[in-house]
Amino acid sequence: MKLNRFFLIILLATICGRSTAQRMLTLEEAIATALQNNYDIQLSRNDSMVAALDYSYRNAVFFPTLNGLMSTTWNNNNQRQTLADNSKREQKGIRSHNIAGSIQLDWVLFDGLRMFATREKAEQLIHLGSYTIKRQMTNTVADVVTTYYDIVRQKQQVRATDEQILLNEERVKLAQYKLDIGTGIKPDVLQSKVDLNAQKALKLEQLTLIDQLKERLNQAMNVRSDAQFEVSDSIPIDMELGLGDIRNKAETGNPDLLIAQKNIDIAELTIKERKGDFFPVVSFNSAYNYSRTDNKTVINPFSPLFNQSNGLNYGFTANIPIFNGFATRRLYRQAKLDLTYQQLVYENQRSLLNLNVITAFKNYELAKKSLALEEENIELARENVDIVRQTYRLNAATLIQLREAQNSLEAASNRLIAARYAAKVAETELLRLRGDIIR
Repeated sequence: MKLNRFFLIILLATICGRSTAQRMLTLEEAIATALQNNYDIQLSRNDSMVAALDYSYRNAVFFPTLNGLMSTTWNNNNQRQTLADNSKREQKGIRSHNIAGSIQLDWVLFDGLRMFATREKAEQLIHLGSYTIKRQMTNTVADVVTTYYDIVRQKQQVRATDEQILLNEERVKLAQYKLDIGTGIKPDVLQSKVDLNAQKALKLEQLTLIDQLKERLNQAMNVRSDAQFEVSDSIPIDMELGLGDIRNKAETGNPDLLIAQKNIDIAELTIKERKGDFFPVVSFNSAYNYSRTDNKTVINPFSPLFNQSNGLNYGFTANIPIFNGFATRRLYRQAKLDLTYQQLVYENQRSLLNLNVITAFKNYELAKKSLALEEENIELARENVDIVRQTYRLNAATLIQLREAQNSLEAASNRLIAARYAAKVAETELLRLRGDIIR
């Protein structure tokens, strides 16, 4: 009976363990989910779809406009007339019915080449929309990467804190043992317990921060806020990034720079549109008209009771701009000023990009050097803790010395984890600036 109960407990523990196990979320999966679901990316795609819709109708600027008009009117009038011979006619309730209809065609044949600039502008706008999407996707991926590895960093901090907790628990036991055998003092035991509790409190803070970062990652991926997952344990770093390669690719691939360049192209086309306003607009016009009037009675014997007309007319019109209060000149000068503005924005964006690349690369190089140094330093700190712990056990070292050694190990662990994460953040920023973080 006891054996059966034992196996039942093991089975229930296994089931509970499986139900609480969290799935492993890889960085690639997090990026793919964010690219599909992220709200900011969806908004950018929606804006780009508007430009794509306009582009699909780009050739419509060359098409004529065709409009139809239809009207029907019933009249019931009182009429009084005095003719040249002073004779008078007067009648009430004169009713008539009029039907009119027309189909009108207006085809612009020449507008100073403005229609060509408008069509080309629609093409440039769709390119601008694609660059806007790329910028949002690049920024989103960078945010996902830094958040993901921030969670990994905090997990590593938890492991470092667990190491400190184990050391402090052993220190409490050693201090208590020395007190029990009469070679220790009570303050050493109390201080060891205080340090142990401090590390436990720090672990609780780190676990809370991990939960907060996971919620932030869930929001970036646009999944439910209570979705549970686990992340990897390591932070891989590309140690081979070069400044020259980053600069060259940023010149041709950075989304912000591409957007600034495309705004210059659009501003140049706007100038062409404004130039077209100085030229006459030549149009071909044609209309088919139909009119029918049915009078129930007339007061004038020479007026028809029934009148119908229909026919086709066509011709050309030229709308020649002569003076409109200098509005055309004002709009043209505004377009030229906007081009100058967009060129300045491009040069400023290029300068900022170069500055950001240099800054990020220096951070990257510093983090790599710090990482190599701290990887060596952590081994020295662990060896030092082991030596001081053994000497403390033999009463050849004080509690203060052991505590100092543990603090040095904790600081070394924190610096190592911070350097590793800083290197990853700098690497991610370089890839974002280069424009190919999405591979």
